[in-house]
Amino acid sequence: MLTGRLRTGALTDASLLRRFTDDVFEPLQRVDQRCWAELYLGALLAVAGKKTLQQLARAVSPTPTVARGLQQFINSSPWDWTPVRRRLAHAAIDYAAEHATPRAWTLAELTIPKRGEHSVGVHRRFDTKTGRVINCQRAIGLFLAADTRCVPVDWSLLLGDSWCGDEKRRRRARIPEAVLARPAWAHILDLVTGVAAQPRLASIPWALDLRRIDNAGVVVEGLARHGLDFVCEVGAEQLVTLPNAASPAATIKDLMSRNWARRPHQVTHQTVTGNCEVFAVHSGPVRLLPRSGDPSASPRVHRALAAFTPNAMGGRQKVRFWITNLTDRRVEEILALARRGTASDSALADLATEFGVQDFEGRSFPGWHHHITMASAAYAFRYLCAKSVGDPGSHHAAEVSRA
Repeated sequence: MLTGRLRTGALTDASLLRRFTDDVFEPLQRVDQRCWAELYLGALLAVAGKKTLQQLARAVSPTPTVARGLQQFINSSPWDWTPVRRRLAHAAIDYAAEHATPRAWTLAELTIPKRGEHSVGVHRRFDTKTGRVINCQRAIGLFLAADTRCVPVDWSLLLGDSWCGDEKRRRRARIPEAVLARPAWAHILDLVTGVAAQPRLASIPWALDLRRIDNAGVVVEGLARHGLDFVCEVGAEQLVTLPNAASPAATIKDLMSRNWARRPHQVTHQTVTGNCEVFAVHSGPVRLLPRSGDPSASPRVHRALAAFTPNAMGGRQKVRFWITNLTDRRVEEILALARRGTASDSALADLATEFGVQDFEGRSFPGWHHHITMASAAYAFRYLCAKSVGDPGSHHAAEVSRA
């Protein structure tokens, strides 16, 4: 039987890794699959720098048998990542509760630069961060934001018509028949629905940045329809109306500007550097309209907030807008939750540089999902579970062997 043995220094407890793997990967039906999961997870934590499958295999054993086993586990083994990620979400809540407080669900877009055209989902698109067109994969991740960390627990890979409409590419990449080309907002609603179906997960509020999402209002209405608490940042052009049925449609910027002559609510926020910022905040009830401008507004009444961020001269520099269903909460509480909407930024950087998300060389749809599930589990172990034995930010000096 194949088993994994992780021999480490003081920073990592091998028995802790075994318990974590047994918990998160319990849905895997075969014992050998769970053993390979432990070896792969241990290798991700042990290997510094670039994490190709070949380097991960060498960290486990120099024998070709183990290299082929890891390759099979990631690229060919038919294990279902969905129940594993469900267990990971529950484990993240459990482990976070020991050291922090689960604060919010949030989402982040992951862009993975690629060479060539064979990696599943790869396409050319304009990257707003770099200001240029790049060849890349694009995914949306679901994160649990706690007090000090944001942990990835689920993923959706965005595929365009060039992949879903090409039968040859579909077969080569083993894309399931049910997977279709859909916009980002539809992927987000799938992630929302998955959380809403689990009562324990659904009790945690959502903090989302939807400024770059087409049909952000559809996402907001989806959250409301599932009975989830949320605060969502939207763009200035989001269409809304006043609760009065006869009220004409307007952008949230134009509608909220009618309140700017009134005295704003003052909110003081202390930054991580210890400085205090004072925000001028206006709020009021609104209904949502689809992006198309259809005059039939949603029957639900939400709360809109407009906050002016201060500049160095004390004037009004920029205004940001949020929509929330937390109509009975203080403005300070809502903005504190809203700040969780960008908490995943540092986690994305760590996933790319320390957990091999950008190093994966496989080309298949199942292989991509298997690898990113393992990377997410490794991230959760290092920054949540391993907290109890050492510095979570340290690299683990480890040797994984086949026994």
